Amino acid sequence: MRLFQAFSVACVTATLTLTTAVNAQEDDYLKPVVKSADKINQSAIQSQQKINKITGQIDSKLQQFKTVNKETDGLVVYNNQLRKQIQNQLNEMADLNSSIDEVSVIERQITPLMLRMVDGLEQFVKLDVPFLPQERQQRIDSLRDLMDRADVAPSEKFRRVMEAYQVEMDYGRTIESYSGIHNIGGQERDVDFLRIGRVALIYQTRDAVSQGIWNKKSAQWEELDNSYRTQVTKGLRIAKKQLAPNLLSLPVALTD
Repeated sequence: MRLFQAFSVACVTATLTLTTAVNAQEDDYLKPVVKSADKINQSAIQSQQKINKITGQIDSKLQQFKTVNKETDGLVVYNNQLRKQIQNQLNEMADLNSSIDEVSVIERQITPLMLRMVDGLEQFVKLDVPFLPQERQQRIDSLRDLMDRADVAPSEKFRRVMEAYQVEMDYGRTIESYSGIHNIGGQERDVDFLRIGRVALIYQTRDAVSQGIWNKKSAQWEELDNSYRTQVTKGLRIAKKQLAPNLLSLPVALTD
């Protein structure tokens, strides 16, 4: 019995020894395999990292490409619009050059016209009812001086001439009172003049004793009857805005 137990122990010991030897031998074989697998895994990891990096770069480049494409499309539209604007500017420049040439011709023609207009205005004032003679003549003299100035543009000269014509036109539809000196019976008297458009020019002395009217037909002053004294005084007050506008009974033309 003891012999059997000893044999069994010996067998187990031998088995364990053999197993240990086999395991040791297997470890010797497996270590290079495991080491190679580790290298493969490490290489795979590195390769994946490179792939991920390249993929990221590709995505970035693709996004940049899309952005550049959008910018390019925008620049194409912008350049087309600029071409249209440049063409329009060229057309405008051509029109301006043509206009400049025409202005030169017009300027040569407009100056004689303005001079004739000033002459016509002066003649009109001389033949018109003689109200504000100094003021109106001074306006004409100012225009003549303006025509001789080289530092004033033709457009400004024309504007001033038209302005003078407009002033004369306005006289025909306004009522006005102004003071002045008038020769009555050989004596200089202070009087108030009443102008009603161009249909009546009347004077009245400051004491309201004497009044007269300009006769357009005879082109001279004529004395008014004292029956008009109240109406003339009323008209003067209306012109001075001392009374509200009202109906006046005054002669508008006298004949010989």
